[in-house]
Amino acid sequence: MLSGLTTFALGYARQALSTAPGSLPAGEWFAWLSSWLDSSTMGFVVLLLLLFPDGRLVSRRWRPVVWLTALAMVLIVADPMVTPGRLYGFERVENPLGIESAGFLREVEVTGPAVVVLFPVAVIGLFVKRRRAGAEQRLQLEWFLFASSLLAAVLVLAAGAEVAFPADSNTASLIGGFVFAAVFGFMAVSIGIAVLKHRLYDIDVVINRALVYGALTAVLAGAYVGSVLLLQLVLRPLTEESGLAVAGSTLAVAALFRPARARVQALVDRRFYRRRYDGVRMLEAFGARLRQEVDLDSLNGELRAVLDRTVEPAHASLWLREPEATR
Repeated sequence: MLSGLTTFALGYARQALSTAPGSLPAGEWFAWLSSWLDSSTMGFVVLLLLLFPDGRLVSRRWRPVVWLTALAMVLIVADPMVTPGRLYGFERVENPLGIESAGFLREVEVTGPAVVVLFPVAVIGLFVKRRRAGAEQRLQLEWFLFASSLLAAVLVLAAGAEVAFPADSNTASLIGGFVFAAVFGFMAVSIGIAVLKHRLYDIDVVINRALVYGALTAVLAGAYVGSVLLLQLVLRPLTEESGLAVAGSTLAVAALFRPARARVQALVDRRFYRRRYDGVRMLEAFGARLRQEVDLDSLNGELRAVLDRTVEPAHASLWLREPEATR
């Protein structure tokens, strides 16, 4: 999302200031926004490396790394945000928020040391987390760890190349940008593998809710618009006001919400989550037989069959408490 916002701000600024000057308002502000949004990307990537996949650090000892990352982000972002002078990429645009007393920030070189130090440390944290993780989390970390290691290596080499060959820094930055984009895209793919293949973040639940409430919203919106139009046609001979039609439609849609949601949920489960749908039907059938069956041995067999088909456990056993002897 941050990358998309940066791209939008940069494209807007170029359209307003270069391609068609004056065609869009506030072009210099979008140029200013794109300059420091782009600088903040690295800090968020480091935080992603530290917190993936469960949102937790390896241990409390890693908190100083988070604080150092936050401090580096503040210094890196503050430079293009408040330093006076021309904005990067827009030679004719002065920083609209430039503060003369903040000029010293341009002399503070933070980006290079932060990249060289923080990225390798964050990748080391991933290795430590993988060593301590369970089997499922190790699978979630495999591809992401590989992509992160590539990204850290590319960034460290790019930073070293700019220091060693300052005369060719533009060429090095261009090549590094292409390589960084490719590796960063691979990192996004690795996250997708962890989410889809290894069940990270319960993606099935997210997709299920998106399908259910997306379809439910469409159904209720259609019902609301249709009922408003229908009631207006019916009530027009009786009254000129449309408030009654709107109120009636609102009440009708509110009454339809629960049954419509249940119906849409059943349709989604039947079409996309057949195992869950069959499991619910099987439990309902077992509940109906349970009210009529009195043979414990028969119930034992049926209960195990239902568990095997719905939960698919590796092992199942049933314990029945012996009735106490009557005194």
